[in-house]
Amino acid sequence: MKKNNYEMLLSDVLNEIQIARINAVSETVKVMTKLYFKIGEIIVSKQEEFGWGSSIISKLADDIKSIENTTTGFSLTNLKYMRQFYLEYNDKKNLQQIALNIPWGHNILLLQKIKDDNEKQYYLRATKDYGWSRNVLLNQIKANAYSRHKSIEKQHNFPATLPQHLAEQADETMKDSYMFDFLGISKPVLERNMEQRMVNKIRDVLIEFGYGFAFMGNQYRIKTETKEYYIDLLFYHRVLKCLIAIELKAGDFKSEYAGKMNFYLNILDEYVREEGENPSIGIILCAQRDRIEVEFALKGINKPVGISDYTLTQKLPKELSDIIPSAKNIEEKILNLMKDYDEKR
Repeated sequence: MKKNNYEMLLSDVLNEIQIARINAVSETVKVMTKLYFKIGEIIVSKQEEFGWGSSIISKLADDIKSIENTTTGFSLTNLKYMRQFYLEYNDKKNLQQIALNIPWGHNILLLQKIKDDNEKQYYLRATKDYGWSRNVLLNQIKANAYSRHKSIEKQHNFPATLPQHLAEQADETMKDSYMFDFLGISKPVLERNMEQRMVNKIRDVLIEFGYGFAFMGNQYRIKTETKEYYIDLLFYHRVLKCLIAIELKAGDFKSEYAGKMNFYLNILDEYVREEGENPSIGIILCAQRDRIEVEFALKGINKPVGISDYTLTQKLPKELSDIIPSAKNIEEKILNLMKDYDEKR
């Protein structure tokens, strides 16, 4: 038997073992979450039947601890969360189905942080579909991922340049604003510096961009018969089945950026796109933008292009937090305030 054949056999067997372990953990998570939902149901049912108050939960926790000789999973606090978990999802079957398939810690976090059902559904689905850890979920909540994902102010020309079903999917994929606080940048930097940090933290970038993005490279070379050009970041989207070109701009949006992206997309579609793939999409990320300028810049562009802004940090001086109206003009506000402060000194 050749060694390489045996190594393939060993690799295949080890791979199946690993898959089985992952599936076993996944099934354990589901079983425990369903158990907690059922316990919550029993508690609520008995409280209603016998008119018991909250003190019965404390007694239940103590007795479980005495009989089972453990508090793991069945502390007073956790039993209260089980009751709340049942009450939250009992009459919301669509949310319940997803909630029962994600880890208990994630569910507790959502019970604590999110009240709106639509927002809760977004985070439940994202956790299930993207495999978010609890820390990732918490960071996405802090970064207002739902609000940015569902913004009605997204600026693109997708309806005019893509088939309807694809335009709707592309709109869902794109955010109006991206949060890049994980890059560790607190002030404007050169595009190349930010690009390199994004490459170094590509896992965080993919989480922020959302499900389906696969990184293909930075400074991605595209060429015609006579010249070559470089795209800041290039991705492939598994759901949209298309290339997505990202151009980073450290300053304000300029109308000529749309024309340049249109040019890049023409080259991508002609020389890089594979047979059966959908038209390439471009997203220009700017520190700031004038929405009217963006609107006019997109008129006449025949390739699908979206314009979004980004925020490098959410950390602001406490004394400024109540007077800054939006992320769009954070830098301008801070600079003006600091200038006034220096003059008064």
